[in-house]
Amino acid sequence: MSATPVVTRFAPSPTGYLHIGGARTALFNWLFARGRGGKFLLRIEDTDRERSTPEATAAILQGLTWLGLDWDGDAISQFERRDRHAEVAHQMLARGTAYKCFSTPEEIAAFRAAQEAAGVSYAVFQSPWRDADPATYPDAPYAIRMKAPRTGETKIVDTVQGTVTVRNDQLDDMIVLRSDGTPTYMLAVVVDDHDMGVTHVIRGDDHLNNAARQQMVYDAMGWAIPVWAHIPLIHGPDGKKLSKRHGATAVGDYQAQGYPAAGMRNYLTRLGWAHGDAELFTTEQALSMFGLEGIGRSPARLDFKKLESTCGWHLAQGEDAALLHEIEGYLAAAERPALTPNQRDLLFRALYCVKDRAKTFPELLDKARFALTSRPVDIDEAAGKALDAVSRGILKELTLRLQSASWTKDALESILTEVATAHGIGFGKLAAPLRAALAGRSATPSVYDMMLVIGQDETIARLQDAAA
Repeated sequence: MSATPVVTRFAPSPTGYLHIGGARTALFNWLFARGRGGKFLLRIEDTDRERSTPEATAAILQGLTWLGLDWDGDAISQFERRDRHAEVAHQMLARGTAYKCFSTPEEIAAFRAAQEAAGVSYAVFQSPWRDADPATYPDAPYAIRMKAPRTGETKIVDTVQGTVTVRNDQLDDMIVLRSDGTPTYMLAVVVDDHDMGVTHVIRGDDHLNNAARQQMVYDAMGWAIPVWAHIPLIHGPDGKKLSKRHGATAVGDYQAQGYPAAGMRNYLTRLGWAHGDAELFTTEQALSMFGLEGIGRSPARLDFKKLESTCGWHLAQGEDAALLHEIEGYLAAAERPALTPNQRDLLFRALYCVKDRAKTFPELLDKARFALTSRPVDIDEAAGKALDAVSRGILKELTLRLQSASWTKDALESILTEVATAHGIGFGKLAAPLRAALAGRSATPSVYDMMLVIGQDETIARLQDAAA
């Protein structure tokens, strides 16, 4: 008999951008499901109609797409399932696990005020309608409340947090359907997870308090309880709750700052999860390694230096075609000018000699400036110091030699060495004016790489410009 297929879900609220913590939660769900041949589902919890916006939903979908977290089927709208939620509330009534409550907001407020006056810090509202005779029901609007257990304990068996015990006298008869017919969040989440076949609920530990109350809904309907896994939140480098003062908190900001998606996936996977000494790994390796047992109980701290070094490793490992595609996405996200067809071609040819020296796409593009610039090359002050009268003369001589050269690294190396030797200088003395002429900078990739990337005609034209 085969095991039940794994089904996980990510259920963001479209009231703002996709937070970096939410992105990690989505990633953990995606890795766990995909690594086991299961399904990863997406549900947009848009029941807060005043604060939910189409723009926020679009930003969430875009952020997940950028990170490479594909989901199965269409994204589900929680709001569109409100009739199903109400149906389950009425099924609870029929099963006797819920009841009609006619208490008014004023009566509930008066109860709480009386409890506070009596010095009771946490008062669970005891509805007078819990065991009332239906014959006494008034002709008035009513809410549907759960019949919570009054004695004993509820145990949450959590894969990350261990067993968490809640006294049942701390649980109120929570409302599952309001008097206006709208379902509450606690009901909607459970109904959706059950109907979607979710086997593992992997989410932030700020939801741990909800698990006991949501477990009551599963019990009331006789449904199987999913595996709980509540993961710690992400803190800033100072150990405090992550906020905008720590820098970027929205996933879209990281794309616009030029971090590669593969590097972000690697870094976020390691943020609060460990597998031996593994620090740098591909997505394929992460899929084979990831498990809930590797998630720690303590909050993880965001470390931007480690993020950058991780991203640098992935840039160096990246396939050139995929990197070029992602660079174009970065330019659009950062609202920078798009590459021209010629720049695109030259950058693709240059990637092999610049990708292992950068940690972000802005750094990579800066190092590839020689391939992206057009004549006349703008030469900065530091590089310009290498272009004195003597070096200009050498560049003129070199230009003549290069016009009939075979355009290979060995041939170019032979010519440049001969010219340097003829003038009694080391190669470094010749490389400096060459860097200035070809890139306008003193720090560049190898002069041979630059010459091979931009080609013979462009190399000669740039040397002629500098020599003049």
